[in-house]
Amino acid sequence: MANIAIIGGGAAGASVFGALLAHDAPDTVHWVTGAHEGAGRGVAYGTAHDHHLLNVRAAGMGLYVDADEDFAQYSRRHRAGARPTDFLPRRLFGEYIEAQLTQRLHHAQQRDRRFAITPSTATRLRATRDGYEIALDNGEIIAADQVVLALGALTPRPLRTVSERALASGAYVLDPWRLGERTVQPRRLIVIGTGLTAVDTLITASIRWPDIELVAVSRHGLLPFVHPALPIDAYPQQAELNARLMACDGPAPILAEIRRLFRTHQALDWRSVIDGMRPINAKLWQAFTPRQRRQFLRHVRWLWESSRHRLAPEPAEVIQQLRDEGRLQVYAARVLDVDGDGPLNVTVRSRTRQVVTTLQSDIVVQATGLDTAVGFAQHSLLSGLLQDGLAIADPLHLGVLAQADGQLINAAGDVQRGLYAIGSLLRGNLWECTAMPEIRVAAHALAGQLHAQRSLQSDLVVAP
Repeated sequence: MANIAIIGGGAAGASVFGALLAHDAPDTVHWVTGAHEGAGRGVAYGTAHDHHLLNVRAAGMGLYVDADEDFAQYSRRHRAGARPTDFLPRRLFGEYIEAQLTQRLHHAQQRDRRFAITPSTATRLRATRDGYEIALDNGEIIAADQVVLALGALTPRPLRTVSERALASGAYVLDPWRLGERTVQPRRLIVIGTGLTAVDTLITASIRWPDIELVAVSRHGLLPFVHPALPIDAYPQQAELNARLMACDGPAPILAEIRRLFRTHQALDWRSVIDGMRPINAKLWQAFTPRQRRQFLRHVRWLWESSRHRLAPEPAEVIQQLRDEGRLQVYAARVLDVDGDGPLNVTVRSRTRQVVTTLQSDIVVQATGLDTAVGFAQHSLLSGLLQDGLAIADPLHLGVLAQADGQLINAAGDVQRGLYAIGSLLRGNLWECTAMPEIRVAAHALAGQLHAQRSLQSDLVVAP
């Protein structure tokens, strides 16, 4: 019996792996996790800092659709005073992932469900007559007839405005999560970006170096909006609104419809409306033409990201306190140049006045968000898929082209049978596909689909 393989050791990979183990089948489920510690945690939930909080309430988090214990129940047992409405540490959710995996593995062993966890890195994926061969960095080969790519965030690429000299200096940091490893006390730190990762970076730096001067710069200078302290009521006419939005032709009419609603219902909390759009976000995106998608990315994305991916109240209060104390300055500006041997000179042009200024900083951290431009990524597995024609990059640099079920489209424009993706690689197909509420639903559906396909194939083989 041929195997199923999942490549990627983060939460998305853990979700698919566990969902597949819940199905009884005679094949082996391989999970290629990579060599890092804490399989299932990935970058998002591998942090050890309790000030790195989830931006979804505990009640909304989970790893499996059919889990025996949800995250809210787990957190009540392991954190005194934890409530389902709280925004809890990402570290705690990482521990929950490990606990859920342990439970799934135990149940699988009791049922003699075959599986293998391989702590190696997949370097190449080749198509064979019967399926695929996955080459690992330790020289081993895994054969599978179905493969799921759950690669998560790609290694960030430096901005084009950063010089080779600045990169070689060591003062330009591409991985914000490794900032705590630096031992030298900096006088000033500049973060390029003002999203959720940038906020985490700023708070970490302010705790580690209490006297540091902090600067955050992005094109619009807009920090994430803030969740209310307690859940708010849903908008009563959300279903009717969603139907009107689905009938709109492109992002501009959608934005106009939402603004019209807020003008006529000024007492309405806009966050309830944005949250109520969650079930239709992927459908709205899929209905856009390529031109409309470019329009959204250019004109609406910055506002949508800040509205949709909001901050928990506690880190928002910390950021506001840093600004009130004068320790944090936030600039709306375009980064024109980063150069120097350290300290670095960061040249920016302000958005409003178009004034060019050069700021000097001991450390510059790039926190510009998720990089899904697979065509430019330094990733041997993805590069090989593109070179071999098994996958094709999304034209807007939002991952890979795929059909609705996550099955990849190859260079010939056909479905690449048996090769799937989940999570951030599908942004071009789904747009909203990186948060755990979406990932666990997608993982459950994908596992069910793969199991059904294999059951059908088995029936065809044994049929007279």
